[in-house]
Formats: sequence, C-alpha cells, structure tokens
Amino acid sequence: MPAEPSAAPPSDANVVSLGTKNGIEMAILARAEKTLGKIIFKADSPDLIDGVKIEPLAVHPDDRGFFMEVGRLGKGLAANMTPEGARQIQVSFTLTYPGTIKAIHYHSEQTDLWTPVSGMVQVFLYDLRRNSATFGAINTIYAGRFRPWQILIPPGVGHGYKALGVEPIQLLYFTDRHYNPADELRIAYNDPNVAYDWEIQHK
Repeated sequence: MPAEPSAAPPSDANVVSLGTKNGIEMAILARAEKTLGKIIFKADSPDLIDGVKIEPLAVHPDDRGFFMEVGRLGKGLAANMTPEGARQIQVSFTLTYPGTIKAIHYHSEQTDLWTPVSGMVQVFLYDLRRNSATFGAINTIYAGRFRPWQILIPPGVGHGYKALGVEPIQLLYFTDRHYNPADELRIAYNDPNVAYDWEIQHK
C-alpha cells in the first residue's frame, strides 16, 4: 500500500522539479504544513516508501558485552552490495553530536545501507521519484540502541537524520558506489516545500 496516498495525481503546480538524473525524474511534492509523514513502527510496515527495506538486527548479549552481525555482503539487505560493474562497495562510519541534523541528501546512482550502532537517530526519508507509487511520501524511523534496525535506501529517496538524546550517535553504512561528489545531491534540511518537522514532539 503506497504511503500517504492521494485522491488524485499531484498537479504540476504542487511539484518542484529537481530534474532527471541517471534516468530518474526527481521532484518535491510541495506541502503547506510541517509533517513527520508516516512513522514506521514495524520493519514490514505497508507504509514504507517503495524500495526502502528494513531488517531488525539480532543483538547477542552476555556477561562480556554483546555481539551483533552487521551484514554479509551478497546476502539479505546487502544482497547487491558486491563489487560488480559500476558497483564498488564502500564502508563508512560517522559520529554525530546530539541535536545535530544531517539532511537532506539524495543520489541518482548510489544505494545506502545504514546501521545505527549507538545512540538513537530520527531517520527522515522522502520519495523524490516522480514515477514512484509513493512519490512525495515521507517516512520517519526511530532506530539505534533501542531499536537495532538496518535500513536500505535506494537511489531517488531523499534521506537524513537527527541525533537524538544526550550522547553522540554512531552510524555504520555501506554504499554500493565509491564516494562521488557529483552524485552527492542536496536539499536544505528545512526546505519549506518538503516541510519536514524536525522539532521535538510535545504530546
């Protein structure tokens, strides 16, 4: 089931074009009010943006600490994370201080596979693909220490995150391309047409 379905196709008046890159027509479906979109509570949620996948990771604790397998290249969500043709795997690691927002990034070629390994992150996903069944949909995912999920983000899906809580977050991620600045595309984190709500939710 597409996330945030609309009664009618979006009119051109509400669509802000980002152009076509690598055969993907990308655009923003403008909103008038801030939103978190669909908050994803289950790894197999029907509200997930098309092509986004989540896999819960098993944590094995004992009296010494814990062990967690992050991935096997060529298997599971990392099935296409194998060097072949244009695919050249890169493994990266980042630490982000509490309250920091890193967003909005998107790619026309690169697939990301994120694993938050400490702290908690508020992950933002936005379907920029004009021809996608979920075009314009927003997903919010809370992942990390208290919800050890791995998240696959395909090309054309805008993404970013906010570091939550009082400790730095650490994010380990695979990409199926080596870093290419020409494919590191950006939208302002507070773009008024995206209208994502980064504020703490007072309920």
